[in-house]
Amino acid sequence: MHDALARLGRALRLVLLSALAVLFLVPFYLLLRNGLADEADITAPDWTFFPRRLHWSNLRELFSDPEVPMAHALLNSALIAVLTTAGTLLLASLAGYGLARIPYRHANAVFYAILGTLMVPAAVTFVPSFVLVSSLGWVSSLRGLIVPTLFSAFACFVFRQYFLGFPQELEDAAQVDGLGYWRTYWRVVVPNSRPVFAAVATIVFIGAWNAFLWPLVIGQDQSAWTVQVALSAFNTAQKVNLHELFIAAAVSVLPLLLVFLLLQRYIVAGVERSGIDD
Repeated sequence: MHDALARLGRALRLVLLSALAVLFLVPFYLLLRNGLADEADITAPDWTFFPRRLHWSNLRELFSDPEVPMAHALLNSALIAVLTTAGTLLLASLAGYGLARIPYRHANAVFYAILGTLMVPAAVTFVPSFVLVSSLGWVSSLRGLIVPTLFSAFACFVFRQYFLGFPQELEDAAQVDGLGYWRTYWRVVVPNSRPVFAAVATIVFIGAWNAFLWPLVIGQDQSAWTVQVALSAFNTAQKVNLHELFIAAAVSVLPLLLVFLLLQRYIVAGVERSGIDD
């Protein structure tokens, strides 16, 4: 009886997980289905699982569209996402390590002040940030798109919580060898903290890649468009280019899937060891 109930439970879990997997894959199916169709198939009243003919030329049309520089937008998004991720990891991990390990009388006050910034709505700081970036002459430049977003209070919190539980013995051994805080951080802490670095990197990369409002306001010239801004150009008040919009969305998702597949084994481990649920 017990074995039968256990098998039934496993079967129900399998059915539930399969159903959830199908629901998860539906948006990707729609992107591919409509991206390889023409306008008539997309807007047809009768739905077909796949269009009558797959239009692989849509992909070539996407990258040859003179009105939307999709290839350049992808390059901009890649540069912004990589540099933002690298800068955030450096600044937030240094701040988190300092708050967790370097004795300082006001360390807790600084930490709570950083946490307090998480409670400030982004809309409150949006206009002052734009005025500052504009006064520096960074509009339509990568500096204006990257620098204001480099520090993340959330990433600092995650690193600080993780470093609080980092083995003290490793740092003590480094200090016995004559290493200071800086060299201990680079030679001992960073190499042994790959899971949390990978988890934070994934979150920051996805956020930077999907950012829309700030790149839309700052990237006023086509040369500074990101992939999300380029996607919006396919659906305007003057025209609606559905097949290019869908194939462009499918292309823009691929880097995120690649990053997730490469780092997925670190994500859970990094979050579990960071103490977020403490």
